[in-house]
Amino acid sequence: MERPPARGHRNIPHTADVRIEAWAPDREGCVAEAVTALVDTFVDTTGAVADGETGFRVPPGADADLLVGVLDEVIFRLETADELPLETEVRTAEDGGLAVRWRTTGTDAVELVGAVPKAVSLHELRFAAEPAGWRCAVTLDV
Repeated sequence: MERPPARGHRNIPHTADVRIEAWAPDREGCVAEAVTALVDTFVDTTGAVADGETGFRVPPGADADLLVGVLDEVIFRLETADELPLETEVRTAEDGGLAVRWRTTGTDAVELVGAVPKAVSLHELRFAAEPAGWRCAVTLDV
């Protein structure tokens, strides 16, 4: 019996933008890892403490659209509320979309270490189940 992959994420070398990859045993865990990967591309959260909590829903759609919806929300809240997720919980909503809950901190509580993403690119976007779990790869426009 094949063991499910551990959760994780990494940055992948890319010419002009930032590319992330994330994996987990299930779809929702992979989305949560992708959020952490996105945040890790431009800030150091070491020592940051969550001081807020927020939730939102992404309407039903294709798996890739759900992933993009969550990552777009990270960028939107960064730009409009100076807020970043430190912990992400994702579950399937009753309507087939995603229910997301974040424990957050303000951008003033973290150190900037890279270019801030401006958008999620749909070019070469991958998000799918594999025999041992879920994996995604996303390019972020910076």
